Amino acid sequence: MSRTIETGTDHVHARVEDKVCTITLNRPERRNALSNEMLQGLEGALIDAETATDVGAVVITGAGGAFCAGGDVKGMAEANAGGSGGGLGLDERIHRQRLSQRGTSGRLYNMPKPTVAALPGAAAGAGLSIALACDLRIAAENAILTTAFARVGFSGDYGGTYFMSQLIGAAKARELYLLSERVDAKEAERLGLVNRVVSAATLEEETQALATRLAHGPTVAYRYMKENLNRAVSGAEVFDCLDLEATHHVHTGFTEDHREAAKAFVEKREPTFKGR
Repeated sequence: MSRTIETGTDHVHARVEDKVCTITLNRPERRNALSNEMLQGLEGALIDAETATDVGAVVITGAGGAFCAGGDVKGMAEANAGGSGGGLGLDERIHRQRLSQRGTSGRLYNMPKPTVAALPGAAAGAGLSIALACDLRIAAENAILTTAFARVGFSGDYGGTYFMSQLIGAAKARELYLLSERVDAKEAERLGLVNRVVSAATLEEETQALATRLAHGPTVAYRYMKENLNRAVSGAEVFDCLDLEATHHVHTGFTEDHREAAKAFVEKREPTFKGR
């Protein structure tokens, strides 16, 4: 059974099939550079996926051979030349940016379901930030990653400084932000920015296989795993993390999924999880 998620814009397509919600950023003529419509459509799709009972995992990717070029710099230049500020004051613009970041990168990070970014090509600026907000990243061998912000006089947004620092450490993150150098897929894998590099021809197939495996896994356990991991990287005290783990571990021991997995172990077969 499959369904289409209405995003309100052609800049984002979203579809659910076999418990996997695939969200595609769709401005290939601009290498999927972010637009207001795209960000709103992405947030709407994520809201749907977060609570939908037919979604067990989320994939985010880009159309036309790129993941996302980040902010639409060409559009910014045109707006700057025309003196257009959208009629909003500075404080209002900051508030709207904060809401957008929480609704996209923040929602991906806190999503109680596994999230996967599939990078068919370039992931730059805020596009890279959104990819780093996901749990896992699979890159085509021709993909290029770059923070890019310094090259256009920006400090960075959509959580990239946080996610990158957590993934590869502060020292390397500072280097990649300050110098804005391009990192190829193999180097990104070596650094830990991506989990897996595959051929461009098999990226979609391998991503779907991984996402389907996750979508049919022990979803209650995944939810609590993510909460445990997020609490740990947020700087919580060790005993707070231990206590949270204990609560979640005992809780999942009472789930139908755990009982099925234990039975399957004894019977030497693969378990069939039902998410309860």
